[in-house]
Amino acid sequence: MVKVSGGARTLRGVASHLDYIGREGRGDIETDDGQILHEKGIENALLSDWDLDLPAGRGARGRTRKPSKLVHNLVFSMPEGTPPDKLLKAVRTFASNEFGLRHRYAMTLHTDQRHPHVHVVVKAISEDGERLNIRRATLRQWRQDFAQCLRGLGIEANATERAVRGAVTPRKLDGIHRAARRGASTHMQRRAENVAHELAQRDLRVEPGKNTLTRTRDAVLRGWTTLADALDISGRLSEAAAIRKFTARMPAPATEKEWIADRLREARQRTRTAESPELTR
Repeated sequence: MVKVSGGARTLRGVASHLDYIGREGRGDIETDDGQILHEKGIENALLSDWDLDLPAGRGARGRTRKPSKLVHNLVFSMPEGTPPDKLLKAVRTFASNEFGLRHRYAMTLHTDQRHPHVHVVVKAISEDGERLNIRRATLRQWRQDFAQCLRGLGIEANATERAVRGAVTPRKLDGIHRAARRGASTHMQRRAENVAHELAQRDLRVEPGKNTLTRTRDAVLRGWTTLADALDISGRLSEAAAIRKFTARMPAPATEKEWIADRLREARQRTRTAESPELTR
């Protein structure tokens, strides 16, 4: 997986993220020129070396506009069991091919979670003054290139779209996700409060994006069904059966509101069970 986990628009924000991924000096940060940094305070040295300058903050007629990103924060991850050293090597190759001699970058490997992952911080402005704009097509290409780097190291990897895999869990910026886990996400708190109010009123309104999700899922299922039928015709019955089993287990497509509503219902049910243990006897 390759995803953008945010970015920083201020020097303080860049320093804070570098400090975070470097585990406050306890982890190694590898730079684009091959240096290994592992002391607290190295973020200040990188800021100076990268010559990060804040862009002008005023637009037409003197109106203040939101500053552009100084860096992009990327995350490259693989499933549990993937050799961390090979993951880091694959990211190193990808970053050199994609950003080398153009965009300054730094990376670090994290193995404290089940899925090993590599954080990469990329300077948004290249050495030639061109801005790095990351679009959906950019991410699709990066996933394909990253998968190729992994396969070159003997790791089976394919760049499969989330919709094709049947993934339905809403994706959030890492900052929102971490804040939600420690109970400090105002975004998720507001969303949860709104959903809880609609549930209490028995009026959970369907979001406009639901139709798009449903159409996408229908198209994905048609594609898998076509493939399974073709495998049946060619005599590869076990593979066709595996595909049909996989699609049958796909969770129903859900919007963020529906996902939150399900979590609230589950929490409410756990509370009722805890308050009435006789229900579980």
